[in-house]
Amino acid sequence: MEAGAIAAYQQQTDYPVIQILLSDDARQFKLITKWQALCWVHDGRNYKMLHPIVPLYKEKLEKFLDRYWNYYGKLLEYKKNPSSQMAEILSAEFDRLFSTKTKYRALDDRITKTKANKTQLLLVLKYPELPLHNNDAELGARTQVRKRDVSLHTMTKDGTKANDTFMTIVQTAKKLGVSSYEYIHDRVSKSFCMPSLSDLIKANTIAKIDCDAG
Repeated sequence: MEAGAIAAYQQQTDYPVIQILLSDDARQFKLITKWQALCWVHDGRNYKMLHPIVPLYKEKLEKFLDRYWNYYGKLLEYKKNPSSQMAEILSAEFDRLFSTKTKYRALDDRITKTKANKTQLLLVLKYPELPLHNNDAELGARTQVRKRDVSLHTMTKDGTKANDTFMTIVQTAKKLGVSSYEYIHDRVSKSFCMPSLSDLIKANTIAKIDCDAG
């Protein structure tokens, strides 16, 4: 059933088919899109799940994590000024970093698993516009999850549509620094003194492109 749904999504023409999905390493996200990029923050959390008791192992873990996040910082810098030469350097450095052997078995196993995901973790070298983590998406979904925990679910299709519509307006307005109350009042009263959220999104996008180009 899942395979059929994915195939139908890939073949439909009503909506643009997303080519790249940034996610954690959960199996349900695989094969949905042509490319899957993995979240570095989620990968880093796996190392935090290691709780060595032996002082030497603690030291090895801390030293490796320093190198890990230092490399992450280099990827952030690459996104600001990408080049094929730097992409090759960072790819080679990834191989060296995640070929590290510490003789702390749990850490070495975790390093090996990260190395196996090189293609997904370094998709940013090919597409520098990709974020390195999906925290923003998770935070965006958290509001819906919290509401579901309190209210469970809507009773009708109209209720679902209304819930999704108002939540989208409120959260989008929040991201744009607009008062959702004033915006909804502007639309309900038909004053239309405020620009639409879609126009604000376009304006912000153009401003960001101009800033990056400058």
